[in-house]
Amino acid sequence: INVMLVEDHPEYRETLEFVLGKEKDIEVISQFGNAELALRSLLDQTGDQQPDIILLDLNLPGMSGLEAMPWFEKYTPEAKIIILSQSDMDADVLCAVQQGASGYLLKSCTMDEITKGIRDVNDGGATLEPSLARFILKSLQPRLPKAANQIGISQREWEVLSLIGDGLTQKQISSQLEISVFTVTDHLKHIY
Repeated sequence: INVMLVEDHPEYRETLEFVLGKEKDIEVISQFGNAELALRSLLDQTGDQQPDIILLDLNLPGMSGLEAMPWFEKYTPEAKIIILSQSDMDADVLCAVQQGASGYLLKSCTMDEITKGIRDVNDGGATLEPSLARFILKSLQPRLPKAANQIGISQREWEVLSLIGDGLTQKQISSQLEISVFTVTDHLKHIY
């Protein structure tokens, strides 16, 4: 797994390179102290190894990690970005995820968590530090069922309504929810 590090703290960058260098399946192919140098290196490459994973800090001198994300995606569309930051601010996390980050880890994570995150993302998964994952789930939970409950629709009625919206017939709904067709009809009457 070819990794590019974009981190402005040299000591932390060296620590990451040292730890990742001990992994048999991970190789740090380049490291930079700011996004502009990293992007320039991608533009100047002619046949060099492309990164599979970009470990990207958010708070960089000059162009921030968030500002650089669209450019990394343009110049290395196959690379997946993992944000590795001290920032656990809600806005940073949501913005990074919305811009397509495949992971968001805090620098307080252990090196084992970082290497596991790299492997997970490389294998097509995603990685989030647990407290950030709870925040994301809480922020993105569907709000429609709550609104439906406020107007007097039960959870079961909401399920029936959702299945009707998916184009299922009353018979298919009764089979899927394991209730009688008459009960489906009663739920629809109440919804109307």
